[in-house]
Amino acid sequence: MRKILLFGAGKSATVLIEYLLANAANENWMVTVVDADINLAQSKIDNSAFGKAISFNINDSHERNKIISESDIVISMLPPTLHTIVAKSCITKNKNLLTASYIDEEIKNLKAEITNRQLLFLCEMGLDPGIDHMSAMKMIEDIHKAGGKINSFKSHCGGLVAPESDDNPWHYKISWNPRNILMAGKSGAVYKSNVHIETLAYHDLFADCPAVSLPGLNNLVYYPNRDSLSYIPVYGLQETATFIRTTLRHHDFCKAWNYIVQAGLTDETKVKKDNLSANIKELINTSIASHTQTSGLSDFFETYVKQNDRWLVKNLFEYLGLFSEDNIPARAESVADVLQSLLEKKLALRTGDKDMIVMLHEIESEVRSMKYEIRSSLIVKGENSLRTAMAKTVGLPLGIAAKLILNGTIRLKGLHIPTKNEIYDPVLNELENLGIKFHEEIKQLA
Repeated sequence: MRKILLFGAGKSATVLIEYLLANAANENWMVTVVDADINLAQSKIDNSAFGKAISFNINDSHERNKIISESDIVISMLPPTLHTIVAKSCITKNKNLLTASYIDEEIKNLKAEITNRQLLFLCEMGLDPGIDHMSAMKMIEDIHKAGGKINSFKSHCGGLVAPESDDNPWHYKISWNPRNILMAGKSGAVYKSNVHIETLAYHDLFADCPAVSLPGLNNLVYYPNRDSLSYIPVYGLQETATFIRTTLRHHDFCKAWNYIVQAGLTDETKVKKDNLSANIKELINTSIASHTQTSGLSDFFETYVKQNDRWLVKNLFEYLGLFSEDNIPARAESVADVLQSLLEKKLALRTGDKDMIVMLHEIESEVRSMKYEIRSSLIVKGENSLRTAMAKTVGLPLGIAAKLILNGTIRLKGLHIPTKNEIYDPVLNELENLGIKFHEEIKQLA
């Protein structure tokens, strides 16, 4: 019996665990789920004969190495900062590793060891990054095989709330790690637009978000996502004049989040204990005063918020509770912690709520002197607050890849993301069989 080891049983792991357990009998698997919260891990296993839940301190190298050594493949759904210690144990114990996270510098530094040991570390194997890479590469390869070239490439993706569950002024509900939502964009963004390299700092990222059009979905806008340039050679699009990868949000969300950033409310710096004894409004005022040349919220609105934006932004700030005189959450150590607590409370997915992921590739190509615009879109809705669209689209690619590696379909070695057809062809085929299918429109340009 093959043994699959999964670290992390959080929001995005639900459907992954279901998939692994549903295939366990046919594939002869046993699935072990490790989480700091043993009750959470047990609830996801749900008394399956093919799964077990355990809990230990992930920083305990002896226990970590032991459980990894007993496994055939490892999947990490831990926070990205913890991937490296899992990765190093996988190298020590000669085990393949899957993650849904971006490859960072620490993982890159392990590339030689991964290759020398003939292991496969497959990263960026979720939704975004993940399905975006696979679906884009399939389109790009098809165009190149037809002798065409790509002049413009835009890839958009967002985890949103389904229209039928959209009942708050932010037009957003949390379906994945809330800290990631809070920290989105902190590294700024760089991309290529009409041959020019454009760089945006964090404070400018949400200020002017362009609109994107999709049938039945109104008021969606996008902001650039991290470093798009690094994917140009990966996608083989050096000739492309425009290349950008973005995140989708509702217009009102980006409008208000811009001022959240300007006000310094995502600052993770620990604040003095006496400030933490204040109420929320007092701490917010103190933080704003320290990050801007204002005396607090009221002055900030007068000085920073555009006249046409004030009603909307004030409404969204009030909805979150930024004017509240409630006590600071007990575990908060920074203003970012307070904001996260408010987001989790006010923008939570309720039991019957549905989330939605939207992905759109916009490609302008030229084949034999004819120019075309291709729009390939994916919309997936969740079923409830557990079986979310986010959990499906992050978890299923990982589960499918684990199966394909264990059964020998994927034989690659080294450090990879899913941009090779050996990976994306079979994964996209199974995703389509599971209802995750793109809709493509092609229009000839004048």
